[in-house]
Amino acid sequence: MNIGQAAQASGVSAKMIRYYESIGLVPPAGRRESGYRDYGPVDLHRLGFIRRARDLGFSIERIRLLLELWSDQDRSNAEVKAIALTHINELEERARQLQEMADSLRTLAAACDGDGRPDCPIIESLEIGGAPHCHGGRPTPH
Repeated sequence: MNIGQAAQASGVSAKMIRYYESIGLVPPAGRRESGYRDYGPVDLHRLGFIRRARDLGFSIERIRLLLELWSDQDRSNAEVKAIALTHINELEERARQLQEMADSLRTLAAACDGDGRPDCPIIESLEIGGAPHCHGGRPTPH
């Protein structure tokens, strides 16, 4: 099948398939007499593995490691688990940071009257790099 068909079947865009080939994440596809790439079931299986790993947020380098382990019949599942647990810790830290950002922005939005005046605690916070100046629990302009 050609790259468009492989993209549709695997859920990986043709652009990303070319990129994965260029960085060696997938081996170069065979070529037809016409010069077009030709993908088979093994290629689709590998692309599906990569897509699912990307859906879980794994980096390219971690996917490369997982692919190596996948193809190693003597692999240790402890190594795979260690990669997964490290990734979980990173995801949880990123989620914590995103929650902190949302909480900060929620506080700023609550402090904004949104009444059409130019005074804006959100803009002030972005300008000065911290919490807006408050007076009596309300941000005050400079």
